[in-house]
This record gives sequence, C-alpha cells and structure tokens, in this order.
Amino acid sequence: MSTVDFTLNGEFVELNQLLKLVGVCDSGGAGKALVAEGLVTVDGRTELRKTAKIRAGQQVVCGKLRVRVLAGSGD
Repeated sequence: MSTVDFTLNGEFVELNQLLKLVGVCDSGGAGKALVAEGLVTVDGRTELRKTAKIRAGQQVVCGKLRVRVLAGSGD
C-alpha cells in the first residue's frame, strides 16, 4: 500500500474533495460514488458520508492508497 501526505489549508476538507485532490478520482462526484460504494475508510472504519469533514491527524484509505492528513502551517 502506498502512502500520500496531504496538508490541509484550513480546518478540514470534505472527503469527496480529498479523494479528488490526491488523485484517487477525477472529480468530486466520482469521489462521492466511491464513498457511496463503501470503498473508503477513515481511521479504519468504513465511511459512508460523502462530505464527511476530514481533519488533521486522520487517515483515509481507498484501494491501495493511504492518505495521511496533516495540519497546515497556519493551523
């Protein structure tokens, strides 16, 4: 499994947008579909809320990609 670090610019990022920003999918709509299909976990638990707020310190896994969410320098 490969790991990507994602640095937040604000307090949180919506899950479907995070998937788009790290290149898992091409659009937020495609990200929503992945979440709806139960293919995404947050901190080891399946997440079905498409716009769940993902904050620094959380880990998101989709397929063979793990995304570590880091706090930005302004936080």
